[in-house]
Amino acid sequence: MKQELSQIQQKLSCIEDINTILLFSGIELRYLSLTGNNFSIHHKQYDHIMVINYCHSGRIGWKLEKGNYVYLGAGDFSIHTMKLCADSEINLPNNCYEGIMIYIDLNELTKNPPQLLLETGITGTTLYEKLCKNETFISLTGNEQTECIFQFFYNQPMNMQLAYQKIKVLELLLYLYQAENISGHRITGYQTDQIEVIRKIHEQLLHNLNRRFTIEELSKQYFINPTTMKSLFKSVYGTSIAAHMKEHRMREAAKMLLESNMSIAEVASAVGYDSQSKFSTAFKGYFQMLPKEYKKNH
Repeated sequence: MKQELSQIQQKLSCIEDINTILLFSGIELRYLSLTGNNFSIHHKQYDHIMVINYCHSGRIGWKLEKGNYVYLGAGDFSIHTMKLCADSEINLPNNCYEGIMIYIDLNELTKNPPQLLLETGITGTTLYEKLCKNETFISLTGNEQTECIFQFFYNQPMNMQLAYQKIKVLELLLYLYQAENISGHRITGYQTDQIEVIRKIHEQLLHNLNRRFTIEELSKQYFINPTTMKSLFKSVYGTSIAAHMKEHRMREAAKMLLESNMSIAEVASAVGYDSQSKFSTAFKGYFQMLPKEYKKNH
């Protein structure tokens, strides 16, 4: 499997940190830290390699066949074979992502299963029948049980980390194999044209931080239902339009305070506040200090 995945490693290595651990014969764990916006991956259609993606922080989206996009946020995870991601367009809506990928060579798992799986009757063949035979990209919202499993892949003492990784990947496979209605928690996919509209709205908002666009105004401009627009925006970017833009406004304001000679009133106006006092209150709520204090202490 190492040779089969080398092409993907080369494609990704320029934009992400990759830490690969061999857990069992045919099962690899990779920690990912990605930055950027959009990129493409091309490799052979490996139907016998199953991939489990878990989003630890940030957001990531895949453009699937039939023009659908699916996004994962913190705690969400997906399951698919490498056949389905052979020609992938991947989007990082917030320009960052951290997570793990678990590669499972189903043929190798059937030949040389870990002892615990051997005792339960779980093989690469049974996992394929359960999770992959319909050739679908399964994306799932996290729950208390899955989060309890995935959290142990992070922040463990070095001398115990590998043991936890091995235990938890087996626990995850046991959970997925016995889950009766795994499709009941699927994440909704959206059409490419809908996502493109949301991206255009996002770009317009980012390039006009000094303006306050209303939901109704954007809805009329882009011919999109207000409720649909708000739902799509949150699906892609992870928060409401108001919360997302406030974060951008505060970050841009902090940058202006440190890198320019603008007064606090000028910075407030530049990021869409008509009142310096309202801006200062919002800034303190975000950074836990007033703009004047922030500029002095940084």
